[in-house]
Amino acid sequence: MTTKSDWRLSVEPSAPFEGYDMAEAGRVEVRPIDGETPFARHLGETVLAVREEGDADNGLSALEITFESGLVRCASWSGDLSLRRAAVARDG
Repeated sequence: MTTKSDWRLSVEPSAPFEGYDMAEAGRVEVRPIDGETPFARHLGETVLAVREEGDADNGLSALEITFESGLVRCASWSGDLSLRRAAVARDG
């Protein structure tokens, strides 16, 4: 999951890549998943639902992935990838 140069959200299955240096703009590091990412607590869980936001003109702008124990909202915000964890509302 990443954002493209046109600020659209992009979701593609792929293997992790190596980090790289962007000179004055900094370095991109690719590390193993740990407790710092909103997806960490959902490892091994089944995806129950996926909801997309966007339109034909602007493309995919957000994706909500629902797991048994909560959901993760992924969005492109001014070209930056935003990941946020939220609880799933329970009926009854």
